[in-house]
Amino acid sequence: MPELPEVEVTRQGISPYLIEQTVCELIIRNSSLRWPVPDVAQNIVGQRINNVRRRAKYLLIDTHAGITIVHLGMSGSLRILPRNTPAEKHDHIDLVLENGRMLRFNDPRRFGAWLWYELPEDAHPLLSKLGPEPLGANFTPQQLQAALKGKKKAIKLCLMDNHIVVGVGNIYANEALFAAGIHPQAEAGNIDIERLTLLVTEVKQILAHAIKQGGTTLKDFTNADGKPGYFAQKLHVYGRGGESCTQCGNLLSEIKLGQRTTVFCGLCQQR
Repeated sequence: MPELPEVEVTRQGISPYLIEQTVCELIIRNSSLRWPVPDVAQNIVGQRINNVRRRAKYLLIDTHAGITIVHLGMSGSLRILPRNTPAEKHDHIDLVLENGRMLRFNDPRRFGAWLWYELPEDAHPLLSKLGPEPLGANFTPQQLQAALKGKKKAIKLCLMDNHIVVGVGNIYANEALFAAGIHPQAEAGNIDIERLTLLVTEVKQILAHAIKQGGTTLKDFTNADGKPGYFAQKLHVYGRGGESCTQCGNLLSEIKLGQRTTVFCGLCQQR
């Protein structure tokens, strides 16, 4: 599943082509996505796009009439293409613009979403209970400590809980905990403020680096062959179970935690 950096780079890639453009047509070839695409999604037709934002892993296309909420799911992608580009398999939705281009939504597994909402976004059930953005000013060691108070759950599970902080998926949770020297099974409520300060710093740095990496290596969003994916970067633990730790040489351990693969160094990461 695309994680926050992939979604943010997608936002950066498509925004210049959408903002201040008027929507001429919304073509829905298949409305059976994770949730059925509602008929009111057509309300965006005739609207001018004011902004393209990201909240957690959701993309928000703003107009005066309402917001189109897009989620890439497990396999979705968005491309900017000439409006007459023939549709191929899994090209489910086209947002056609007055500038002769269109935003095309492709999703082979159809776990993505394309929704319409007219009330303030904070009232939408998908967005109303989300925690702070990890790269924002509201994600601080003090906020994290307050959110973890009394929790006996493993810190890795809490770090991936969107009610506590959004968008820190499995890859980046593994990497941030390693960088902060925190065992993924450590009881969240027992971690002191010093280690939480380091963890918050590492989460921000690792995600920012991944976004920067994607911004420089991802194919142009006007290139029909390029699709967002995990960025080529050096991962210290994720996907390296049984290999040597890059810091101490100890063999990395691999377990299942919350049904997700978790890799860590038993020497470098302490409970």
